[in-house]
Order: sequence, then structure tokens, then C-alpha cells
Amino acid sequence: MAPSSQLRVLSGMRPTGALHLGHLVGALENWIPLQETHDCYYVIVDWHALTTDYADTTAIRDHARQIALDWLAAGIDPARSAVFVQSTVKEHAELHLLLSMIVPLPWLERVPTYKEQQEQLRDRDLNTYGFLGYPLLQAADILVYRADVVPVGEDQVPHLELCREVARRFNHLYGPLFPEPQAKLTPSPRLLGTDGRKMSKSYGNAIYLRDLPGVVESKVDSYLTDPQRTHRRIPGNPEICPVFAGHRIFSTSEQVGWADAGCRTAAIGCRDCKAVFRQNLVSRLEPIAERRAGWESNPDQLDRVLSEGTEKARATASATLARVRAAMRIG
Repeated sequence: MAPSSQLRVLSGMRPTGALHLGHLVGALENWIPLQETHDCYYVIVDWHALTTDYADTTAIRDHARQIALDWLAAGIDPARSAVFVQSTVKEHAELHLLLSMIVPLPWLERVPTYKEQQEQLRDRDLNTYGFLGYPLLQAADILVYRADVVPVGEDQVPHLELCREVARRFNHLYGPLFPEPQAKLTPSPRLLGTDGRKMSKSYGNAIYLRDLPGVVESKVDSYLTDPQRTHRRIPGNPEICPVFAGHRIFSTSEQVGWADAGCRTAAIGCRDCKAVFRQNLVSRLEPIAERRAGWESNPDQLDRVLSEGTEKARATASATLARVRAAMRIG
């Protein structure tokens, strides 16, 4: 058990597919150091996957296990963090229900991603209560652990502000119970996929944490570079090159300088630049893939991790719900 003096952290991911480099540098590498200083709860939010993928749920359970494997392989330590699946802790749903009684409808309608995702996912019917209410479910996920800190990117700040407003409203109506969770803004490096767009499984341009060296090498070789640099002798512009964007994240400062100067002066070719980037990625991902294979070969061990994480999460969440029921004078 973590010392009571430690601040509590809650963060999670939806089980919608394999994790790629964007998840590593945008989330996991920020979560892992927090284990040294905070009481961490990391949740795979499978109910959230239903808000957009309710019509086909066949892969959700497997995706949840795959994400757990990726987390453990990347460095999430189950001895220091609770790793669990949202739907195994029913208190999330109960708190969501209770909070839904006090939250004004306009609070949900004004969340920026509500309209944005409806525009982006036109092929799905998102006119459901679950989709409208998912920011409140997200608030319940945080508040049920009375979390102090939530690592988020800039795009998630409006969701956390809603959570803070919900906590304030509950505390005003029923007395102080919930802390107002603070955002820990995480750096969001400009990580581009093989086609120059933001790395995403939807675009088919991602390098995944589970990719073995041969796969990583092949994908790096397929990366687009400066389209104006059609010959080795032509100087390039690294600022518009997806490979150089990767160097900024995965290469040393000396290598970044080498790639920058070499590209601008045509001292190096795109193959030279890719070779260094490729080796750095392989070095970074190979131990993750090896650790993942170890966990994957022992499914019983993964089951124990998730079961123990659920027990810890449920104990904390149950204590919160007991206080909520007492404050609301129900149950």
C-alpha cells in the first residue's frame, strides 16, 4: 500500500486497438515516473469504448488485455500501481449514476469533443445518452478514487475542468468530500507516422510497441521525407520531414544536430538519416517487445495482476461510495 501522504493519480486509456509510439511518448513515459512519487491507479476504460463502438464489441475484451500487456512491457509496475479494467469495478457506474442526478445537461453539451467527434465519426450513430454522458463517466472514474492529479494532454483539459465543476457542485450540495483534481499537463511531442500525418492506427501509419525489430526497420524505411528532396545532392528542409520529427524525440542532441545540418547541406541522404533513426527506434522498442513476450507467455500472471489491481481499486472506490451514500442520505 502506498503511504497516505502520497498524492493519488488516476489515468487510463480506451481499449480500441494496439498501442503505438504516440501512446509511449504522449502518456506512458509520463505515467511511469509518477509511480516513484504517487499512489497510481491506471485503468483500461472499456465502458468508454462502448460510447463509440457499441455496435461491435467483439474485440473490446481482447484489446483490454493487449493494452495491459503493453503497459506492463513499457514499465508500469503492478507492485506500485493498480492496473485494472474499468468494468470490473462497478462503483464507477454507481457514482456515474449518482452524479448524473446533479449535473446540468448544458455542462455536457458544451464539452468541445462532443460536437467534434460527431463530425469526425459520421459513419456511426452517436446520438446516444452514453456518448453525451461519457465526460461525466470520465469524471466518475476520477472522483471515485478521489484523485489529486490527472496526467492529461491539452485536448483533455476541458474534460478535467468538467470533473472539477462536478466535484464543486457535489461538495456544495452535500458537504466537502471530493478534492478538485489538478491537471498534470503532459508534453505532446509532434510524433508523425510513416505517411507524415499524426501517428494513428486509423491511418495505418503507426509503429506499435509490440513491433519486432524487422517490422520497425521496414516501417522506418517506408517513411516519407522532404518531398522536394528528390535526389541525394539536393539540400532538404528537415522542418517538414517526418523522420526528422522522429529524431527530435528518439535521438540524442548530437544526432539531431547531425541530421539537421546534413539534410540542409545535402551532406547526408535520406537513407543515412533513416538508418540512425531506425537504430534508435529498434533500441528503444526491442526491450519493450521482449518484456511483452514474457508477460504474454504467462497469461495466468497477467490475470493475477489485473485481479490484484481490481481488488485495490475496488477497496478505494467502495470507501468513496460509502461516503457518497452517507452524504446523499441514501442506501
